[in-house]
Amino acid sequence: MSTIQNSNTAAAGTAAADHKKPVRPGTVIIYLFLVFMAVIYLAPLVWIVLVSLKDNAGVNTDPFGWPGVLHFENYVQAFTMGKLGYAILNSLLVCGVTLVVSLFLGCMASFAIARMKWKLSEFINTFFMIGLMVPVHCILIPLFVRFAHLGLTNSRFGLMIPYITFSLSTVIFLMVNFFRSMPGEIFEAAAIDGCSIYRIFFTIAVPLSRTGLFVAGIMTFVGNWNELLMAMVFISDPMKKTLPVTLTYFVGPYATNYVQMFAAIVIAIAPTITVYCMFSNQIVDGLTAGAVKG
Repeated sequence: MSTIQNSNTAAAGTAAADHKKPVRPGTVIIYLFLVFMAVIYLAPLVWIVLVSLKDNAGVNTDPFGWPGVLHFENYVQAFTMGKLGYAILNSLLVCGVTLVVSLFLGCMASFAIARMKWKLSEFINTFFMIGLMVPVHCILIPLFVRFAHLGLTNSRFGLMIPYITFSLSTVIFLMVNFFRSMPGEIFEAAAIDGCSIYRIFFTIAVPLSRTGLFVAGIMTFVGNWNELLMAMVFISDPMKKTLPVTLTYFVGPYATNYVQMFAAIVIAIAPTITVYCMFSNQIVDGLTAGAVKG
């Protein structure tokens, strides 16, 4: 009996070895390249965290070494002395309002472009796509002059307007392809049942496009959260500055407190990194869902 079992085990092992595919050199090269890219992207983040836990003497003597003593008080000092609390609230307010308005308007415009038949749909779509190619540096001075005449400078509302405008192009670019990938029979059946265009949009299109909205929202929020140039130009009141602008205050004309600056950078990038780590699968699914027609 034992002889039969041993022979069966040996046969099963031989069959598994026969079915085991050999590792291709191309696969090894791809994995090595991915590991290399991961190190390239993660090494600066690890270095920033290490520097934020040192003291200034440790940064000057051994900037790339491991901290001998962990100085967690750098985060407390950076948060209090840099007034990061006000900056975080300002960024949350501006980015939050921009996110809601741009998703609402962009989703409706995308549905109209993708699913409603009208003569100017492709022209409007191209018009919004041109917004992706316009750099902010080209329109910064005209915007500032116009906003100064309208009294919109040094206000959070004035900063939200260009944020919403630039975010609409990104949202429409993603959502138009997403709506076009949906089966048209769903909307036709709803129209036959007597649903209005508004009911079709809010009860059918929006729930089916939650993944696309999630991706567009993440990209919009992160892009506006890290935006520096317009926030620096349009806002002059320190109490209304957003987080990226407040980080520049740690760099002085004669000296720079590196440990507090790096601690503030960690505080600033921690929310975005956490969101990407938690919802990375949803982001990838949302980016690929609108690329293939279902």
